[in-house]
Amino acid sequence: MTNYYIVFLIPIILSYLLTPLAKYTAKKIGAIDVPKDDRRVHKVPIPRLGGLAIYLATMISMVIFLKLDRTIVSIMIGSTIIVITGIIDDVKPMSARWKFLFQILSAVVLIIGDVRIEFLGNPFVKYGIINLGVLSIPVTIFWVVGITNTLNFIDGLDGLSAGVGAIAAVSLFFVAASISYIDTSMVMIMCAIIAGSAFGFLPHNFNPAKIFMGDTGALFLGYMLSVIAMEGVMKSVATITIVVPILALGLPIFDTAFAIVRRLINKRPISEADKGHVHHRLLDRGLSQKQAVLILYVVSAVFGTSAVFMTGLKPEYGVVVVGVVLTLVFLGAARFGVIGIVDSKKKNRGKR
Repeated sequence: MTNYYIVFLIPIILSYLLTPLAKYTAKKIGAIDVPKDDRRVHKVPIPRLGGLAIYLATMISMVIFLKLDRTIVSIMIGSTIIVITGIIDDVKPMSARWKFLFQILSAVVLIIGDVRIEFLGNPFVKYGIINLGVLSIPVTIFWVVGITNTLNFIDGLDGLSAGVGAIAAVSLFFVAASISYIDTSMVMIMCAIIAGSAFGFLPHNFNPAKIFMGDTGALFLGYMLSVIAMEGVMKSVATITIVVPILALGLPIFDTAFAIVRRLINKRPISEADKGHVHHRLLDRGLSQKQAVLILYVVSAVFGTSAVFMTGLKPEYGVVVVGVVLTLVFLGAARFGVIGIVDSKKKNRGKR
């Protein structure tokens, strides 16, 4: 474990030290978040490009701690495409269509590097699996693009995406550590690197934030979490394979799912921003930014702990746990009004 402590510590230091450089770069190229609408909770212009520090810390650490084989190189290339997309969008808003196309391209790069979802666990058959065959390509693209955007959807409060992303990476680290029948050391190293890079950025980003991670950071974190889930948990033949990473990434996944449902119900474009996210609802109830973020950290940690707990369960017990978790999620969503409700004021785009 000592080696993993070092792997975790190095990106923390790198990310922390590189963030002022990202802030300087953001000011130079005009990547500034100006509070133009009521969705934004900050009152003064703040640089956006903090994700660049997370990206650089991650890439440097991967070069140091991982063997640069075909798989790792494809991950690095794909994540670079995502970061370039984010930088462009942080300077001048990019259309959802173009972002979607670049995200598909980054997923295809992974597939070329043999990073893909090749099978799913069958919970109705003991030790059963469903081989995807040629369907592995669209399933992988759907997973990567979907998870890449989940961190971006919840990126609305100081420190929220960075903290939730770090907690999810830590959760996936312990999930991978508990899988004894396949070698997950590479995935555990990547989890430690991602968690460290996000934690190192957090002192600059926690309320009151001095810099935002922007689409650059939110998309990058989502992308990397989708990758380590595929390379770790989804390489397992456990029958509850698909459930574990969904639980580990529970907060952003469910909030994104509810956002999509909410916008469809209200006949609005899926990509259109609104004030119906769970963090907005917490603010509406009178909580401060710090209080709302800390509550969501706890929620994310509960999801992550459930994922770790699920890893060693028999399928029939796992189904019960999933049922309980889903019930609580839907009751909570209904209680806070995150399903089927949008803010009555005019919606405007604005990513943090």
